[in-house]
Amino acid sequence: MVKVGIIGGAGYTAGELIRLLINHPAVEIAFIHSTSNAGNAVSDIHGGLIGETDLRFSDSYDLSAVDLLFLCSAHGQSRKFWEENPLPATLKVIDLAQDFRDESCGYVYGLPEVNRKRIAQTVRLANPGCFATAIQLALLPLAANGLLKSEVHITAITGSTGAGVKPGATTHFSWRNDNISVYKAFEHQHLIEIRRTLKMLQPSFADDVNFVPMRGDFARGIFASVYTESDLTAEQAVELYKNYYADAAFTFVAEREIDLKQVVNTNKAIVRVAKYGNKLHIVSVIDNLLKGASGQAVQNMNIMLGLDEKLGLNLKPSAF
Repeated sequence: MVKVGIIGGAGYTAGELIRLLINHPAVEIAFIHSTSNAGNAVSDIHGGLIGETDLRFSDSYDLSAVDLLFLCSAHGQSRKFWEENPLPATLKVIDLAQDFRDESCGYVYGLPEVNRKRIAQTVRLANPGCFATAIQLALLPLAANGLLKSEVHITAITGSTGAGVKPGATTHFSWRNDNISVYKAFEHQHLIEIRRTLKMLQPSFADDVNFVPMRGDFARGIFASVYTESDLTAEQAVELYKNYYADAAFTFVAEREIDLKQVVNTNKAIVRVAKYGNKLHIVSVIDNLLKGASGQAVQNMNIMLGLDEKLGLNLKPSAF
């Protein structure tokens, strides 16, 4: 059994990560750290885990006692954690924050659909952002084949869990329910990692990536609508995407219209490609807490450990 530890265990992504790991056949959780919840039962905070685990939060941790560590604290806290703690040379690390997504400090960017070989060889991994995952999966086949010819336009909507567990003015029920709003238009932080990956795959690409994020009145999921000019026919585009994702464990190309309920509660990503005049339109859907966070982290863990990539991730979608 692989022994793992979790730093920052009280948030939404940590809750989903715990749910996956306690049911993972090759993993044993050694500790779940949370200073504010130390001593409390994990199921007191993550109510969906009642009857699933007797684990309790701890205010201490022993990094030498685990093979792999998940960092689930807020953005900026991962770098602070390593400033305060020596990093064991053999410890594998998966950071779910944005601190190392620039691949600094020896971290590899953990998007399996583009970096699987590097992920298998690394001991330091930076898990991608949720919007970044959905949007990159919509564009990877084009960039990998040098086919991004003009600026890219994106509108994507996310569920309320994307804002984190801490209540805020735009997350409480009475505001979010029956409501929709734009935020961080053209300035969302995930644009940095999106542009970096596209440039890596297609160095000549220099056009704008225009991203308008939106808050939805649902709990989880990301629905991304992406379009750009293209000379491909509809048939060529579909074939291009199917070929690119032929060996992907969790990314699938659909030939019919897609919706969020096909992926919510799963680690799947589904993309749909269509042609309208000279515009190629790509729709991409994921669960922001799973393929956009904790599920992808477990997928990356499996790859890093040489396990079956799908192990512990056979989840049923909330289709109805």
